[in-house]
Amino acid sequence: MPIGAQPDRARGTVGHPYSALNLRLVLAAVGFAGFAVLAGLALWLGYPWLAAPAVLLALVGVVDMVVVQRRRRQRRRVDPRHHSLFE
Repeated sequence: MPIGAQPDRARGTVGHPYSALNLRLVLAAVGFAGFAVLAGLALWLGYPWLAAPAVLLALVGVVDMVVVQRRRRQRRRVDPRHHSLFE
């Protein structure tokens, strides 16, 4: 990727970069699902010391998903265009 001016017709700028809210939502959902499965597996195998931090990290994923979804709704009110996963 060349360093310099941004290409013509690019929507993001240095002062107003692309938003990665959709990508962040996907990553939070994957993190939640992964840690929820890990917590359930750890409890099933009898490792409560491993399940406790996994549950905590799964809850962090849920909170992140809520925050991101609220920000996506605010963005949609201002800019009703469809945004791809990476913007």
